[in-house]
Amino acid sequence: MKKLFSNYNFEFDKNERKLLKTYCSQVLKQISGNPNFFSEERAFNSIIAKLNSTEQTIKFTKDEKTKLTFQLKQNIDHIAKEMKRGWFLKKWIYKSLYKQYNNLFEKYFKN
Repeated sequence: MKKLFSNYNFEFDKNERKLLKTYCSQVLKQISGNPNFFSEERAFNSIIAKLNSTEQTIKFTKDEKTKLTFQLKQNIDHIAKEMKRGWFLKKWIYKSLYKQYNNLFEKYFKN
């Protein structure tokens, strides 16, 4: 049975906030200026503003959580694919990043 109400309140620690801010900034650099991604750009700007706030609990909207979850999952899949194709050095570089993103996804965004 599907839940009627979902909780979009998150309590990220300092490192998780920093990782999410960096990730959202990278996403914005890639999609900024493209009118096709206006809603994504608005959502990620809002997410960054909320992560920069001093509040302990961050309240996302359903749209923000959905877009962040989708982009994070796509990024995890891409990194995993790159790790499989790469040599030892590339795998070693991507392994830490993959673990950080995957832990964040598993802890907060996995349904």
